Order: sequence, then structure tokens, then C-alpha cells
Amino acid sequence: MTEACVFFRTVLSGCAVIVRGQPRGGPPPERQINLSNVRAGALARRAVQGQPDTKDTPDEPWAFQAREFLRKKVIGKEVCFTVENKTPQGREYGMVYLGKDTSGENIAESLVTEGLATVRREGIRGNNPEQARLCDLEDQAKAAKKGLWSEGGGAHTIRDLKYTIENPRNFVDSLHQKPVNAIIEHVRDGCIVRALLLPDYYLVTVMLSGVKCPTFKREADGSETPEPFSAEAKFFTESRLLQRDVQIILESCPNQVILGTILHPNGNITELLLKEGFARCVDWSMAVYTQGAEKLRAAERSAKERKVRIWKDYVAPTANLDQKDRQFVAKVMQVMNADAIVVKLNSGEHKTIHLSSIRPPRLEGEEKNKDKDKRFRPLYDIPYMFEAREFLRKKLIGKKVNVTVDYIRAATSAMETGGVPAFPERTCATVTIGGINIAEALISKGLATVIRYRQDDDQRSSLYDELLAAEARAIKNGKGLHSKKEVPIHRVADISGETQKAKQFLPFLQRAGRSEAVVEYVFSGSRLKLYMPKETCLITFLLAGIECPRGSRNMPGGMQVAEPYSEEATFFTKELVLQREVEVEVESMDKAGNFIGWLHIEGVNLSVALVENALSKVHFTAERSSYYKTLLSAEETARQRKEKLWANYEEKPKEEVAQLTEEKERVAKYRAVYVTEITDGLHFYAQDVETGTKLESLMESMRGEIAAQPPVEGSFSPRRGDFCIAKFGDGEWYRARIEKVESPAKVHVYYIDYGNREILSSTRLAALPPAFSTRTLPPQATEYAFAFIQVPQDDDARTDAVDSVVRDIQNTQCLLNVEYSGIVCPHVTLQFADSKDDVGLGLVKEGLVMVDVRKEKHLQKMVTEYLNGQESAKSARLNIWRYGDFRDDDAVEFGYRR
Repeated sequence: MTEACVFFRTVLSGCAVIVRGQPRGGPPPERQINLSNVRAGALARRAVQGQPDTKDTPDEPWAFQAREFLRKKVIGKEVCFTVENKTPQGREYGMVYLGKDTSGENIAESLVTEGLATVRREGIRGNNPEQARLCDLEDQAKAAKKGLWSEGGGAHTIRDLKYTIENPRNFVDSLHQKPVNAIIEHVRDGCIVRALLLPDYYLVTVMLSGVKCPTFKREADGSETPEPFSAEAKFFTESRLLQRDVQIILESCPNQVILGTILHPNGNITELLLKEGFARCVDWSMAVYTQGAEKLRAAERSAKERKVRIWKDYVAPTANLDQKDRQFVAKVMQVMNADAIVVKLNSGEHKTIHLSSIRPPRLEGEEKNKDKDKRFRPLYDIPYMFEAREFLRKKLIGKKVNVTVDYIRAATSAMETGGVPAFPERTCATVTIGGINIAEALISKGLATVIRYRQDDDQRSSLYDELLAAEARAIKNGKGLHSKKEVPIHRVADISGETQKAKQFLPFLQRAGRSEAVVEYVFSGSRLKLYMPKETCLITFLLAGIECPRGSRNMPGGMQVAEPYSEEATFFTKELVLQREVEVEVESMDKAGNFIGWLHIEGVNLSVALVENALSKVHFTAERSSYYKTLLSAEETARQRKEKLWANYEEKPKEEVAQLTEEKERVAKYRAVYVTEITDGLHFYAQDVETGTKLESLMESMRGEIAAQPPVEGSFSPRRGDFCIAKFGDGEWYRARIEKVESPAKVHVYYIDYGNREILSSTRLAALPPAFSTRTLPPQATEYAFAFIQVPQDDDARTDAVDSVVRDIQNTQCLLNVEYSGIVCPHVTLQFADSKDDVGLGLVKEGLVMVDVRKEKHLQKMVTEYLNGQESAKSARLNIWRYGDFRDDDAVEFGYRR
């Protein structure tokens, strides 16, 4: 029987081969053919594992040379063969010829001619011309002393086959990733082969670096279950490499597994497997691949796009996105944290973008449980979070970047994350600026790490290998998170709303003139949170000189509705200054501990910019500022355009305005008040006498209810800003607001109906009954300041003035008239109820305070009266004037200064 058009698969020895037919829709069938009438030496055989009686057997003389002769002659060639005999065990014997028919070269005759095989002479039949010809050829080889018949028997040709390497890692390192000549002896699956390394005959198992093919899973009973496309992948590699001469670059040896790349003259098998969809890239070994990981990713990407073999059901992560949504240019408006930014699209829409495949700094292990009672601030409390945020802020804020969307991470519910708060849908992308991958730069500085994925998770950065390489460099160089040095600590004091701390900082900020700051947050168009690098503190900053529309907010009386254009003003301020480096001039502070002043960015005054864009109006407090004229000019320009706040503005006739100005005079509408508290700064709190009966009625009802149902001691958990009831020193309960919680034993409260403050234990606090809330009756204590009065800065002089006022008016009924508004509170004149004498004027005449000269025309009569009183006190050298007019020089030695 003769069969043609078959190909050699394997040369088992000098006299045994495996042939396979043409592939049709899968790996073709195989047959082992043993050459008739000849015998070649047996190749070395390794001892059977698990059978201690067996031993390694070496090559017989000239066995390897016979195998090599046959391998080089026929492997991968088209042949035909004849089957002459088949044993009961199924072994087939016959002749093999090169070519498509028996006219080609007879392989057995070639082996005998070269002296690489012997002829089986036993049982020679005279009518067998083929056997007789083999005998003649053998005699000629003997005469020529070829191969086996050479002098010395050919013992020097036996190879010293090495099955094991004592230290594979050192062996791989000793080769320095230089190509080694080899023969592929066996293919276990598409990406694992056994190779014979030349010239030292090491027999090693090599796994292809950077890829993984479908495998044959071994079951418990010893059988193997093929994964989809595993047989095809194995055939693909076998048909190209088995028993071929190749070069191998041994690249690494993790966990005793040798990783390498096989190079054939016709190409790189690793890339071919990926391109044809027989393999997928693997991250753990991709890092050691020396031929360029980007080539492997490109080959895999090609297979995915064509949906071949293992990728037949592949759907790209961004398949549902339009091209304009996959890749676009945008302006960075805000850095959310170390892995997310907010960008502004060309359409004006704002979009949050997460950097693909990176994990920002985070607390690990025991650090998570530290300082549980302390208010946790991730930006400052997590090591390297601040450095990472600052790197992104300085690099990106306000600049245009290229965004390439890599994948959309679906929203996760609390159930899916085991109780962890749910995450919304996230757009993950590669962001570049000036050709620099921001995620890679962040990782290379040790300010973030790379996320490790499951092998089948395709939602990752398109430049994932570059991120891994950057992380390896950062680890090697000990950068940032990988440094063995002590982590940086940022002690940033947050004095937002901390009145006492703010008072301490105020003089420093006032003297500093223009100070550098970073805008951390924008609450509204004119209210911001700033980070002061020099002072390492956070402050709340209010823009001076303007009146900006207020946004909606929760108030004790309910939700306050947003004023028109409040959102537009907030957006304008955010776009102009959020997370930018700015300069601020601090002028003063309000009663809540918020600083008031001017903010400049790149030569632009934010207050002026808001007024100019019709998003704010000039406030009368700007009159004393050097920016007043600029603000008026900006407001006039905005008025003329009739936009936004000025859309419905109608200019009044000039003569009418002039007439009103001339007729405007001081209006004295005194009303009766009851003074309840006087502060160290000479402010005072007062209740309206008209509503006094309502307060008395409310207090009586509240105390009756509390007596009937006393609160449980210690059941109330105080929180800053909450309203409550507090037990005063007289044992009675009063309405209060919590201003600060230092500890359960130290809670700062403010009595809203009387104006005094106290530090109490939480056991003396309880929840405010709803029937007596501020909705039922607003807080009755209102803060006021004396008009036309300048309080001495000297502590002793100020104390004298305060003591005098306490003696005269505390807990007494007076008459009050509002003269003008102030930044913190209204400025008023106060008269004694019986004599109608002006309390403030009395302080001036006694030389306890100075006069604050106002410029308003309708107040000039009062100002003149106060100045006359001051001159009288100076002439008599009363109290602060005892040493003369200290304002004429810097009389620091007297305890005064300007």
C-alpha cells in the first residue's frame, strides 16, 4: 500500500518517524512508520518517574547523528511511504521516499549509505531486491569506513544529555539573554515546549514569555480535557517548530519556570500565536519579554479586531462609544484626587475622567485603625496623597489634554461590593499632555501603583505595559510609595469656622500684604476655601467689596431658595480660580472666623471680574478700598450691557437721584432693647423688648415639658452646628447652638437667646424639643457694635472700656438705633432709657475709646459731635489720652500703636 502527500511531524530515531496528512479544519491524523530492514541506534531515554528501578540510558553510538541526518533531510517535507508489514500490536513497517511518489530518494538507503544505520540481515529472502540493495550499500559504507564503520566505533559521537539543571535561575542569568541555538524536541501545548540547547545538550522546558495558550486540563483520573482551541494551538506550534532549528532567548526563571522567546528564521512564534488568536497576553510574564511588549499587544489587538478563534465572541470595552467619545481634547478644570480629574469638553459639559489602571495612595493594615476619633482628611492623612494631587494639579489644571477612553467601569451596588458603598459608573481613560502619559508619570514618581487584573479582564489601560514598566522603575529606585524613608507628614490646620484660631492668624495675614494661596474649594461665587502654603493652614475666604447672589442652603427655618444667577456666579469662580495658585489680601474677619479680603489671579481681581460679568454688585463696604473706583466702573459697564443681574435695570433720572441724595438725612428710630451680654471686643447682644413676652412664655413651657420628661443623661451626641438645650449654672435649661466639640467633656455652646457662651460636658446637653425650635421663635439675642467708635488695641485700655459698659448697661433696658451696616454686625447708637444720654458718646468723652470717622454725609452731624467729645477728653488727658495724643507717633512704649 502506497500513500502520498503526507508531511513529516517527528523523527523519533534514525529508523522511526511520525507522519501526518494534510490539515482539513483541524489537526490531521498521524501515523508512525518504522523503516523496514534497517536499524539505527537508540536515543537516550530518561528514567520513568515513579519507578525507582529504571535509570537514565545514554545515546547509543551514532544514534543522535542518525536522528539528526534524518531530521534535517525530511522534517517538514512532503513524502510518500509504503507499508510492507503490520504487526498484531499495530506497528507499521515500510519505506519512505522524498516527494510525491516512490521515484524520490529512499530514506532507508540514504541512512545505510552514510553508515548511520545497519541492515537487518537475518531472514534474508533471495527474492527481495530492496533488502539485497541495502546489504550492498552497507558493504560499501563499511569499505569506506563511514559512520558506524569508522575506526574507533564512533564512541566520541555520543552526546552528554543533561536532563536537569541544579539552579535554573543562575543558568538563565549566565546566558545574559543572548540567543542560544536549540532544537525543539516536544510541544506540550501552544506555548510550552521542550528544547535541546546546543552545543551542551541541555534538555529544558521553556514557556513562551508574555503569552498563554489554551491548555489541556488534567483531571483527577489522569485524563486530559482540552480547552477550546487548545489542540489547534498545539498543532500551530508543532507544525512550525517541532524538530526545527531555532534560537531561544531565555529571559527569566520565576518559580523554577524558564521563560523564553523562540526565534525562527520565518518569524517569532509568540507574535504569530497572538495574531492568529491562539493565545492571549499575560501581564506577569510580559514584563520580561525582550522583543518589545508593544508588538505582542499589537498582535493581540489585531486578533481581537478580526474576532478570530479565542476572540470570536470578543466585544471591545468602548465598542458602544462613538469615535468622538472615545478620543477627544478637553480642558482640565479640577483634580478630584490622585486618580481622577474633571474636564470641560468643547460642548461646555463637565465630565469626570478616571486615569486607567492606577490605584492612588491609600492606608494599609494598622494605619486604617489609627486615630479613629480624629477627623479623617484623606488629602493630608494618607501618605503621598497630597504629593500625588499636587503633581496632577501643577501639571494639568487649566490646560488642554488628550483623552483616550479605555473602558467604562460599570456602576457597582452595595450588594455587589459586600456592603462597601456603591460606586457610580466611571469613565477610565489614558490622559496625555505634550506626549506624556500622566498615569505613567505619576507611577514613575512612586505616587500611585498599578492595578493587577484577572487574566480575562480586558478593562485596562491601552498602555498597561508602560505602566507596569514605570512601576518597576519606581520600585527599583525607591521612589515615593516604594521608598524606605519615613513618609511625609502634612500638619495642616483647618481654621475654617474656628473663631479663636482665626483671630490668632488674622494679624499675620494682614501684615503679610499679598499672600500666596491655592483655592481648594468653591462654596459659592464669593466664598472659597483656601490652602495657605506658607502658614500651612486652611481658611474660609470671603470676597470683599461685593454682594454676590446666594445659593440654596439649609437654614434653621428650612431650605433657603437660591437667588438668581447664584449658580452662574459659582461656576464662573470655579472655572477661573479652582485649584489655581492665587494671591490674597486679607483685610478683616467676620464673627464666624471667615477671613474677608481680595483675591487676585494672574493680575485679575476676582471681585472686579464678578462685577464686570454682571454676576455680583458692589457692596457699600468697598468705599474704603483702593479698588472702589475700579468696582464702580466695572458695575457701570455691566449695567450698560443689561445682562444677568442687570437684565431688568432701568436707569433713574439723574436729577431725581441728586434730589434724593440731598434730602437723605440720618433717621433716628430708637426702639427698646434689653442688653444681655457684652463681649471682650466691645460688641454686645440685646433682645427686643417687644418680643420679650414671647421668650418668657416659650421658656416657661419648655421648662415645664422638660420637668415632666427629663432628658436621659449622656444620650445626646453633640455635633457642631446643631441646636440643643443646655443646663446653665443656675440649673435651668436654655436654648443653645453647638459651636465646637473638643471632646465629650468639652463642648462649646452659644446661648442663642442671650448671647453668652460656655464650655460644658455633653451630659449637660439634650436635644431641643421640636415645639421650641427656632422655627417657633427665632433666636432672640442679636449682636451689635457701637457706631462711630474705634476700640483701643491695648488690652488694658480695652478692658477699662468693657468694664465701664458692663457697669452701665448689662442686664438693663436701653434704646437702640441702627446707624449703618457692618461686615460682622450692625453698628448702632445706644441711649440710656431714663436719661436718653448716648452710651457711646459717653465712652468717648471719658477717654475710654476713640472715634471712628465715617464719611457718609448724613452721619456728619453725629461724627462732629463725637469728635468734639474726643477733643474734650484729650484736653483733659482722660484715660487713653493721659499721655497726650498717642496717635501722632508710634508710642509703643506706652502700649499703643496705630
